[in-house]
Amino acid sequence: MLDGTTRFAPHVVATGAQTSAFTVIEAKPSVSVVGLGYVGAVSTACLSDLGHRVIGVDLDPVKVGQIASGRSPIHEEGLGDLLAEGVAAGRISATHDLVDAVRETDVTFVSVGTPTAADGGCDYSYIIAAAEKIGEALRDKDDWHVVVMRCSIPPGTTMQVMVPVIERLSGKVCSLDFGVCFNPEFLREGVAVSDFRAPPKTVIGATDDRSANIVAKMFAPVDAAPLLTSIETAEMVKYVDNVWHATKVTFANEVGRLCKPLGVDSHAVMDIFVKDTKLNLSPYYLKPGFAFGGSCLPKEVRAVAHIAAGAGVHLPLIENLTRSNRVQIETAADMLRETGAKKVAVLGLAFKPGTDDLRESPVLDVIADLMARGVEVRAHDMAITAETNVSGQLAYVRHAAPGLTRVADHLPELLADSVDEALDGAEAVLVTHANDTYRAALADARVPVIDVVRLYDGADKPPVLNGIGW
Repeated sequence: MLDGTTRFAPHVVATGAQTSAFTVIEAKPSVSVVGLGYVGAVSTACLSDLGHRVIGVDLDPVKVGQIASGRSPIHEEGLGDLLAEGVAAGRISATHDLVDAVRETDVTFVSVGTPTAADGGCDYSYIIAAAEKIGEALRDKDDWHVVVMRCSIPPGTTMQVMVPVIERLSGKVCSLDFGVCFNPEFLREGVAVSDFRAPPKTVIGATDDRSANIVAKMFAPVDAAPLLTSIETAEMVKYVDNVWHATKVTFANEVGRLCKPLGVDSHAVMDIFVKDTKLNLSPYYLKPGFAFGGSCLPKEVRAVAHIAAGAGVHLPLIENLTRSNRVQIETAADMLRETGAKKVAVLGLAFKPGTDDLRESPVLDVIADLMARGVEVRAHDMAITAETNVSGQLAYVRHAAPGLTRVADHLPELLADSVDEALDGAEAVLVTHANDTYRAALADARVPVIDVVRLYDGADKPPVLNGIGW
């Protein structure tokens, strides 16, 4: 069992006091990717771009058809081109048959959804379903196969939930007959392809040296010195990273809420704060703005709080991150309510610019509040259209996203085709995405603008503009 964390070059790894030589894998292993959502679709395209033959697997026939024809199922910069190139080169195919895909490949990446369960914990149903099919495939396969988990899951899930299912269905033993790794992804939606090609770090938790070597060689073109560790540590790293990001967002927002009534420029404060990269770490996320959202941060903050509660551990900051985040959403709603507007334009719907991901987007809770009060809402987003797949996102967050649940059915009628159409007749504006289009459209605004992203720096902002923390 691998232990600790070690930087290593492929083929040789330090495990304790000894050094073991890996078996050299000359040919690029073929890959199956289970789950063609954000992570799976990007992994499929980028692994193909590295020269691997990749089979994408999903139960959704629409996603399978899109991937098979070289079209991106999501809005993601550069993804469509890579998929088209991979299909044209014969490296990418797609199917709904996971058993067959595993039998035809050497490595299987599992990127299925791990949504929040009804009790606030992690829903393992998709992991178990995938493990059953993988076990069935391995039962009749003699070649060494590596199963690589990429889902966000509580520590222990890979070895205690997934592996027993695979062993039971295959009749084989982990580390003896097949290998298992946990390889967390650190892909930011909107720039996921760039992040894959230049990762902040590559973490590989593995059950054995052979599997670690195979995965390390696959990622060697983008990171020649990955971090080798235990599977449980790798699982925890993913949660800790995202909870830290959520902490940074919440901390900056609380600074903003404190600075405003004191007449202090919160951005000036934080600009100085982040100059200390030795102690205060990265400046990323550390700007007062809007609430955090998306498919990772809210879900994993809940998951870590749930894990802590189960272990009898009290984590006051983490347990209150969601509460503070909720205050940020309620503050935006209150500021709009105070304008008295009966028609509101919302610029930016996704949880962040550059993606069409509406999962746990905080602005949807504000919109739901406006609609409940009879306010007419018109919205615009650079990446979202009436064709955006809302139903799949809604199913993923059924236990955790009241905003999307309440707004989903009304989204087509809320969406405007242009910024001007959204602003036409609006008595107030809420802007949640910063870009030059929205900046230009609001430069001469005459109605209240609630700006939660600080569109303008310094004194050049319109006098009608107001922010939560500045």
